[in-house]
Amino acid sequence: METDRPAGVLFDVDGTLVDTAYLHAVSWWEALRQAGQEIPMAAIHRALGMGAERLLQHLLGPERDREADERIRYAHDSLFAEFWDRLRPLPGASELLRACSARGLRVVLATSATERELDAIRAALLADDVIGGIISITGTAGPGSEPDLLAAALDHAGLDRARVVLVGDSIWDVAAAGHLDIPCIGLTCGGTCRSELAGAGAAAVFDDPAALLAGLADSPVAALA
Repeated sequence: METDRPAGVLFDVDGTLVDTAYLHAVSWWEALRQAGQEIPMAAIHRALGMGAERLLQHLLGPERDREADERIRYAHDSLFAEFWDRLRPLPGASELLRACSARGLRVVLATSATERELDAIRAALLADDVIGGIISITGTAGPGSEPDLLAAALDHAGLDRARVVLVGDSIWDVAAAGHLDIPCIGLTCGGTCRSELAGAGAAAVFDDPAALLAGLADSPVAALA
């Protein structure tokens, strides 16, 4: 079926373009500790990308005191805000966005960041001139949190689902893309290893944005242009 919607690349932000995965893990760890929950940081890191509600259910179980969820999320957000002025892009992030745009692809970011946090992210990336859209997915940690949220993000961005690649750093990104038959490129710079991303179904795996940029011509992105 013909469509006038553009082809594009949907980028997760945390751990994919900006070096925030472990900052989020530390912030969740401290927020949970303040709520009297001692959760190993490794377990928290492995849950990143699920989305806040699913993350808390995964770590604390369905029998938890759900009334505490909002306080924990607020504590996490407040703790993470302390890092805003120190956010740094991962190697090659800005250059990758520019390369995708130069191929005629629409570059769209998907993030749960607040407006002020998004300002810090954009300041770190320095690529506003090639970003064709920013999708705010409230209450999640990125596009991989739920397949239906990913679908909504694609529709809101006006992208053709048949000509989209997702770039993310977690197995949850890969799984959500798989539910919609969208290729997902996994990056290990968020802390998830190559074998896990490939095992989850990633169409290709690279170390970081710079490595994807170097291999762009042979990646699933090349088929979109």
